[in-house]
Amino acid sequence: MVVTVNARILLLKGFQDFENSNSKKAPITVPTHQSRYHHHHHQSSLCKPLLLQSPFSRLHSLLGATNLSATTGNNRNKKNKVKQKMKEKAAATASEAVVKRRTRSGKEFDEKTFMRYGDSATHIPVMLGEVLDVFASVPLLSFVDCTVGAAGHSSAIIQAHTEMQLYIGLDVDPDALQKAQAQINTILHGDSSDSTSKLKGHTFLKNYRHIKYVLREVDEKLLTPGVNGILMDLGMSSMQVNNAQRGFCVRSNGPLDMRMNPRASLKAEDILNSWPDVDVGRILREYGEESNWHSLQDQIVKARQKGGLHSTADLVDLIRNSTSRRKGGRQGWIKTATRVFQALRIAVNDELNTLKETLYTCFDCLAPGGRLAVISFHSLEDRIVKQTFLNIINSDRGDENKEVKCTRDLREINDDDDDDDDDDDHDGDEEAWIRQQIRGSNGIILTKRPISPSEEEERFNCRSRSAKLRVIQKV
Repeated sequence: MVVTVNARILLLKGFQDFENSNSKKAPITVPTHQSRYHHHHHQSSLCKPLLLQSPFSRLHSLLGATNLSATTGNNRNKKNKVKQKMKEKAAATASEAVVKRRTRSGKEFDEKTFMRYGDSATHIPVMLGEVLDVFASVPLLSFVDCTVGAAGHSSAIIQAHTEMQLYIGLDVDPDALQKAQAQINTILHGDSSDSTSKLKGHTFLKNYRHIKYVLREVDEKLLTPGVNGILMDLGMSSMQVNNAQRGFCVRSNGPLDMRMNPRASLKAEDILNSWPDVDVGRILREYGEESNWHSLQDQIVKARQKGGLHSTADLVDLIRNSTSRRKGGRQGWIKTATRVFQALRIAVNDELNTLKETLYTCFDCLAPGGRLAVISFHSLEDRIVKQTFLNIINSDRGDENKEVKCTRDLREINDDDDDDDDDDDHDGDEEAWIRQQIRGSNGIILTKRPISPSEEEERFNCRSRSAKLRVIQKV
């Protein structure tokens, strides 16, 4: 019931006149069996039957009910607005905390350098300036790029270190390696100067887990002193993502492949259509960190009864239909699809187990004073790099007691810690890019917190925004 202020005044006045004109009439008699309403005098007049009230009282009650309803609605709206504001404030605070945790690179972004060693259509080397800084102070006589890709990082490092005598590049992708070989050969043989005349370059179509075997193949004695620098860029190149036939892209239709090494046997299609539903769910939950994993698992199993999933479009349609009614709309299902594709890619290529194993192997291959730099692109990779680096600097691989101690140390290290009194903090004599260190008996972690790209680089290359750089040095 909606009554304006002026209308309420007129109505009240009219009923009040009516009640006064009838005030001399006999009062309404209340039956004995209804007298119980008078014993509850503390209750509102709304609790009295309206028929037992005078016309003026009835109108007053109705108007009061209207006011009460409106007041309750207004209070509810206010409470909802307060809750919404609190949620927004909490989200903003959390977002600010994440930004605060990030150790932004202080390196000035040089677009010309990026374009010189990269191609915006195929691949842009991520955090190129930061990687060059990592190895700038190291006499880089020997260098290994475990994920050579389009050779953007390698080309820049080779030309920055004229003292380099041995270069080795590895990749499991034959298309990427072919492009890298052409780029490296141009640097090695296209320049008539003496700066690269002593440099021997080798490229191998190998997974980086085989780095020791590759070094032995190049030179049996190479492992004794070790190499001076190793780089691992764990991200996919744009030429892989943009090729629909590789099956990595959510927005392009292609086969459910997702193999980094086209010669490998396992495909994403095999996992979706053949693996036990429990294993499919585990992959989505652990590798994709997808909260809706159980529902997606059920939908994937049901799809098998209708012929299975055989293209990226089939999988995207399944995800869209499973998440379109959930909060988030289009962005909701795209984010879910991205997590699902990530999970399948990790499972197909056994990326996390390979990474952990290779980090130990790469450190073993370093010479004293040598550095290992790793660029990761999602939290699962970064956690493994962080934990493994801590284990490496303080323990031997076979010492379980020290392994437990290092795990405890990891929990004690908080990325929010801004304590400038730490003994391992950056000293004035150190390189400018080093801010906080963690020293151990076997090595030094030069990045207590990972370095993330500058804001300028993120604007130039949006795919770099999740990159994190961690560096360890052997003692």
